[in-house]
Amino acid sequence: MKKFKQTKNMQKSHRSRGGKLQEHTRNEASSDLDRFNQMSINEDNSEDEEENSDESDSDDEPETIEISFPVAMWDLNHCDPKRCSGRKLARLGLIKELRLGQRFSGLCLSPMGVNCVSPKDREIVASHGVSVIDCSWARIDETPFSRMKSAHPRLLPYLVAANPVNYGKPSKLNCVEALAAAFYITGYKAEAASYLDRFSWGPTFIKLNEELLDIYAACTDSTDVVDKQNKYLQELEQIRQREKDEIDLPPSYSDYSDTDEEDE
Repeated sequence: MKKFKQTKNMQKSHRSRGGKLQEHTRNEASSDLDRFNQMSINEDNSEDEEENSDESDSDDEPETIEISFPVAMWDLNHCDPKRCSGRKLARLGLIKELRLGQRFSGLCLSPMGVNCVSPKDREIVASHGVSVIDCSWARIDETPFSRMKSAHPRLLPYLVAANPVNYGKPSKLNCVEALAAAFYITGYKAEAASYLDRFSWGPTFIKLNEELLDIYAACTDSTDVVDKQNKYLQELEQIRQREKDEIDLPPSYSDYSDTDEEDE
């Protein structure tokens, strides 16, 4: 079965939102992806393979597509290896592991970010890739973010988790969900779907968040993403309030009093 490969073909064409075909040509000898493919990281993965044998690759894995930019993670070993989406991506060759203290030149999905991921980040992703920090939400306070540096830290906007651990919880995304969200918002929808397809529950993430993801993917920049997010949350709150007001309540004392007066 084919693997999802990080291709060395650095010439990639895509259509801009205006319909123009844009050409991106990069120097393969000095590219981030070329250097990334030469890294010697995490030499011994045998223990993870044994622990996660129940999640081994199946013969019916989805067809592969090529990805032309680096995808990486810092793994803090906070998670159960059998449930860790980042570990599975590493075993499948879909992500490279970074050492603490090692710098990543691309986008980094991190709570230390100031701006949200937006379509404006597409060029950064195309040139330098995306990274994620694999840590537990329960241990966020002890995570050494200062040792995981990136030139472009980013936050993710409001989205709902579909993973089995935090299903339905806002913003509690795991590694593959965070990466897929960043891919989708920056215009790499096929890559987002391909990563999620490696998990039985993965496609549900897109189904749960498709409306929001499409809204974010149509924005101009981080400010626009935040504005659209806040508008969506405001509308969501108004709907919840209306539903709450429509709940049938027992008649009040005044209702009985009015009826009695009419009978008299």
